[in-house]
Amino acid sequence: MQLTPAQRTLIEQVVNVFETGRPQGDYGAIAVFNDGPHDIRQLTYGRSQTTEYGKLRLLVARYVEAGGMYAEDLAHYDDRIGAVPLTDDARFRSLLRTAGRTDPVMRAAQDAFFEEEFFVPAMQWATEHGFAFPLSALVIYDSFIHSGSILPIIRRAFPHRPPASGGDERAWTTAYVKARHAWLAAHTRAAVRKTVYRTRCLIEQIRWENWQLAMRPVRVGGVEVG
Repeated sequence: MQLTPAQRTLIEQVVNVFETGRPQGDYGAIAVFNDGPHDIRQLTYGRSQTTEYGKLRLLVARYVEAGGMYAEDLAHYDDRIGAVPLTDDARFRSLLRTAGRTDPVMRAAQDAFFEEEFFVPAMQWATEHGFAFPLSALVIYDSFIHSGSILPIIRRAFPHRPPASGGDERAWTTAYVKARHAWLAAHTRAAVRKTVYRTRCLIEQIRWENWQLAMRPVRVGGVEVG
């Protein structure tokens, strides 16, 4: 997958808007959803929102290792993140929010974290499966950020093959986004159902045949990106 710097920036900014409503992301953003293991409450945090029972512990460990301003305080939570509920721990939430909004070390840690844990694996998946269009890259990266991968349950919902297996890229990406939209809309979790704004935006870009992401700005709700 070959992307220009401008295409990559646009992809990251669109996903940032999906997650926090801002093209540059909100590094101190915190939300709570009932989407943890067995539908328990969990924190989501940062520029592109990582989860309490997902990779938040890894992000905090990176920040502590980098010696950020609040590293000593957050280090006390290292073995608790993902092990005990912290959604109602006001001090923990305050430390995360303040670090994200005031400490350049946290912003740098998040940039490296989302790059290495999500963007690189997403682009590796795209390359291995023969994808080339920047719009496909946006679709795939958003799936990695939102769901951690290209979920098999969604892939089984349509018959198209990826390009590396002889399929047509436009057809696969279109079918995938529509299947993902249907899956999100019918999800048992209300919080997940509400995220269909993501696939609505992607469907609109497909309808406009914006495969090179050359048609800008990309409108995400009321936010213009690019």
